[in-house]
Amino acid sequence: MSARDAHETPHQRRAVTWRSGRRLRRLVQLGTLAFFVYLLFTALQHKAAFPLADLFFRFDPLAALATMLAARQWLGHLALALVTVAATIVLGRVWCGWICPLGTVLEYTPFKAAQQRARRLPPRLRDGKYMLLGSIVAMAALGSMTLMVLDPLSLLTRTMTTSIIPGFDFAVTKLETGMLHVGLLQPTVNWIEAHLRGNVLPVIQPHYTQAVFLAVLFLGIIALNALADRFWCRYLCPLGGLLGLLAKIAVLRPVVQEACTRCDRCAAACKLGAIEPVGRRAGIAGSAATATPPAVISSECTMCLDCLVACPTAAAMSFGPQLRPGPWATYDPGRKQFVTALVGGVGAVVLLGTGVWHRQRDSRLIRPPGSQNESAFLDHCLRCGQCMKVCPTSGLQPALDEAGLEGIWTPVLKPRLGYCDYGCNACGHTCPSGAIPKLDLATKRKQVLGVAVIDRDRCLPWAQDTPCIVCQEMCPVPDKAIQLTKGKMVKNAQGFENWVTKPLVAAELCIGCGICEYRCPVEGRAAIVVVAGKGIGVSGGAPGAGPG
Repeated sequence: MSARDAHETPHQRRAVTWRSGRRLRRLVQLGTLAFFVYLLFTALQHKAAFPLADLFFRFDPLAALATMLAARQWLGHLALALVTVAATIVLGRVWCGWICPLGTVLEYTPFKAAQQRARRLPPRLRDGKYMLLGSIVAMAALGSMTLMVLDPLSLLTRTMTTSIIPGFDFAVTKLETGMLHVGLLQPTVNWIEAHLRGNVLPVIQPHYTQAVFLAVLFLGIIALNALADRFWCRYLCPLGGLLGLLAKIAVLRPVVQEACTRCDRCAAACKLGAIEPVGRRAGIAGSAATATPPAVISSECTMCLDCLVACPTAAAMSFGPQLRPGPWATYDPGRKQFVTALVGGVGAVVLLGTGVWHRQRDSRLIRPPGSQNESAFLDHCLRCGQCMKVCPTSGLQPALDEAGLEGIWTPVLKPRLGYCDYGCNACGHTCPSGAIPKLDLATKRKQVLGVAVIDRDRCLPWAQDTPCIVCQEMCPVPDKAIQLTKGKMVKNAQGFENWVTKPLVAAELCIGCGICEYRCPVEGRAAIVVVAGKGIGVSGGAPGAGPG
């Protein structure tokens, strides 16, 4: 021991230890967030999925619980969530305070005076996350995963995929365009395109129909921090609610000892309000309240270590084994709240299941390869956007009303925006829940998503006798699902003669990949569209004009 160490008080040595621990936590937080973003960009628009693309979801116990309940089967791919469960039982909500990327984003976007405003909010607001958790569990047990849109990993991944990454790529592309006009900067643009385009940056600018709405929703969640630090984590996060219930029996946690001087510095330092200050303990009133030390509510504590750093007395707080459950707070959910959440979840499933969508499916509801069993697909889908992230054409889009409220933000193929690439099977290999099956490329190419239908009233050869065979040229099926009629010579309005052949769809060969619709040169709605299921492949014109 050095002379300096010998002169340090126990409190000083303890403070150094906890400050080091807090610095380590921040490094882990930022490192984890950086790794999360790295995985997003690494798997971006790649036809072969990066093996670890769904790594964070494998550790998400809420995703595992809801998916297994809805699917009514054990999913070994999500078994790593048990690691998070075990860590929570031993160390409390370390996932929330050390790992969760959304929690990190919210922690590092603070608002001035948020702590003062938080003190004016009713403690019972914390019931919100438990109510959402109960509703998710009840709905999942009945086969509905609709509320999984609120899972924090799904929420952040979906926002990054549909809004932030496309916006970032657009900004980079515009910046590159400007740099090309400056001779000295052209080598930099060339380096970016040679080394980052296709590896980090997408090859094709992503476009998503709900990008603005999803971005505003995410900004709204951040803006709630103005009312209380990490408002989402305190009051709304269903994963936080699940981990909070487990953390009630956490073995290792901060505890206020009898040596506490009742200074309340620990409560002031706690940004999540997980420490009930002197005089606010549940069930304690009068002089007994002021004589009782603050209490760390283990279900709300995210192990940030701020309280241990702030404590001015060496023996006042400790972190170690506690073999009895932590104290319960005034906002701990009771039987009434739990039953209310379950009833609400059941009611939501009943109402969703009686929607008009169940009587008449949208013909444009085209699911990813291998996911044509709609019921099984909805039982598994986490609404996370992982499949949209890897889709090389941005063809997979978040559903709005195509599948009713029950299927909101599930992936739907919209061929006018992007097609299902014949040489890509990445969506199934990056799906964390198995909603999209992992298919080898040969099997994936045989999956029927829908069938192309020609609108003869808009098709250039059929409606205007104008030569066009784009759809037939683009069709990737070896035997060509789009075939051409025997051509004939047609004289146009200018007196020029053109050889015109007219396309027909061989429905038995069509897989509904949508490249014909995507490439159709007709402005606005394409003259050939893909619809769900199998059809005759032709619409408009004379009924006897030929089979599809």
